Amino acid sequence: MRAMVLDRPGQPLRLRDLPLPTPGPGQLRVRVRACGVCRTDLHVVDGELPDLGRPVVPGHEVVGLVEALGEGVQGFALGARVGVPWLGWTCGACEYCRSGRENLCDRARFTGYTLDGGYAEAMVADARYCFPLAPGPSDAEAAPLLCAGLIGYRAWRLARGARRLGLYGFGAAAHLAVQVARHAGQEVFAFTRPGDEAGQAFARELGAAWAGDSTARPPRPLDAAILFAPVGALVPLALAAVTKGGTVVCAGIHMSDIPSFPYALLWGERTVCSVANLTRRDGDELLALAPAIPLRTEVETFPLAEASEALARLRGGRIRGAAVLVP
Repeated sequence: MRAMVLDRPGQPLRLRDLPLPTPGPGQLRVRVRACGVCRTDLHVVDGELPDLGRPVVPGHEVVGLVEALGEGVQGFALGARVGVPWLGWTCGACEYCRSGRENLCDRARFTGYTLDGGYAEAMVADARYCFPLAPGPSDAEAAPLLCAGLIGYRAWRLARGARRLGLYGFGAAAHLAVQVARHAGQEVFAFTRPGDEAGQAFARELGAAWAGDSTARPPRPLDAAILFAPVGALVPLALAAVTKGGTVVCAGIHMSDIPSFPYALLWGERTVCSVANLTRRDGDELLALAPAIPLRTEVETFPLAEASEALARLRGGRIRGAAVLVP
């Protein structure tokens, strides 16, 4: 099978022929139909996450068809459409797993990082962490739900009580989160890179009440803000934009350093928190909610061999919605 392989962080992905993987006990082999290109993939490729010291196939927003079943797999049939997310395995025994916080498991394994992912024609995955996907959106349209959608949803849950919600960074996750927030009756304010008029127009198309530069103050104080952009300098700006008692949610797995800021920005019972990974419950809830909104993804597709081009365009903020590889 063909796969795009990262030999070491900082090096270009290489298109290689690899043996077709055999599913072990409890695993599925999935014939990949689409794989979203996520900002976390950039962090892996650029070496902003710890180097594992071995080659890896990136990609963790995977939609495909079940092609083979490992021993003991139940609940999946050959040919069924499934989604494979970032969270690929947890121990099930630690205090986090036993208290419904499997996203914090210290031994967790992650698709496209510590496990080979979906920048390939096929992959294996633990069946317990795969989601059955109902008919509806195309494979390419469904792929971004598996991380951009899920992380956006988990971050939104921390801000669901906000009447006025700010979204900093209007990429794949934000273009889904704005739809969830509008469905919940929230007023959304979108913040983009300075000068990104196209991104601001896109946000308004999706229901944002206001859209402007990330350095601008919104026309009204926010109750909460979600930072999808991995830019630590946005934290003080977001704190200045939220009212007393407000929350700033940092949704990325990696962020540049947060600069020092005066205590007055935090005072007034403002809160800064982070979102780490996802749980299977998040996936079940989002996939049940998506048809009711209905959640619409806007995607730009690329052939598998053009994964590096898709990553470069994502890095430069030149993707409207989400980028998706189609093997």
